Amino acid sequence: MHPTISRMMEVVAKGDDSLIADLLAEDVRFLPPTYWKTWTGREPVAAVLGHVGKVFSDFRYRRVMGDGNDWALEFECKVGVLDAVGVDLITLNSNGVIQQFEVAMRPYKSVGALREAMNARVMTDARFLKFRDALK
Repeated sequence: MHPTISRMMEVVAKGDDSLIADLLAEDVRFLPPTYWKTWTGREPVAAVLGHVGKVFSDFRYRRVMGDGNDWALEFECKVGVLDAVGVDLITLNSNGVIQQFEVAMRPYKSVGALREAMNARVMTDARFLKFRDALK
């Protein structure tokens, strides 16, 4: 397994954006499961992923598929009391860091709960005022 993928699996659920930032390309693109927008840039993407790590509980990866620069990591977790499963689709760049990170997740009710929890967290995080422009 690629060292970046192994490290990401160790740190993603910790909710520490400084650990996550080290694994991201400067111009990383993050496509969340909660809406059809893309976050771009290391700082905003790390901040979003840091919050996700605090919203999810009982998070664990259950399957890892991939080779080279393309990876799919299946996970399960809870969002509040709701169960969820999903897949992190990750593309590494030529430097071996994450260039694109897309998340697909189900069921719909859990994705809605994630959106509500993330919106509540973002509204209290002053960093996101400057990150609004990172959404494309």
